[in-house]
Amino acid sequence: MKLHHSQGLLLVTGLQELNAANAATVRDGIRGAVTPEVTGVDIDLSKTRFVDSSGLGALIAIHKLMLARGGHVRVLNPIHAVEQVFEVTRLNRLFEVVKL
Repeated sequence: MKLHHSQGLLLVTGLQELNAANAATVRDGIRGAVTPEVTGVDIDLSKTRFVDSSGLGALIAIHKLMLARGGHVRVLNPIHAVEQVFEVTRLNRLFEVVKL
């Protein structure tokens, strides 16, 4: 996982999987990188091949953190299989899913 700060935005890249094995590490890493200047978190899922319920829980925790701060979370470029997980769980209503 790579974290990049730019003009109030935290960009998260390099996630190949988001599952029980790494969900807590991802969640805590993003939380630790959210400085007072960060108003938005973009999570690039273009390289992510698998997301399970623990991974979704980590994303929801980040969403709650940013919501409490008046910010937002966007999911960028999910592959079709990952996008389907968001649709089946209706998390596409919670997260803005963006295809760039």
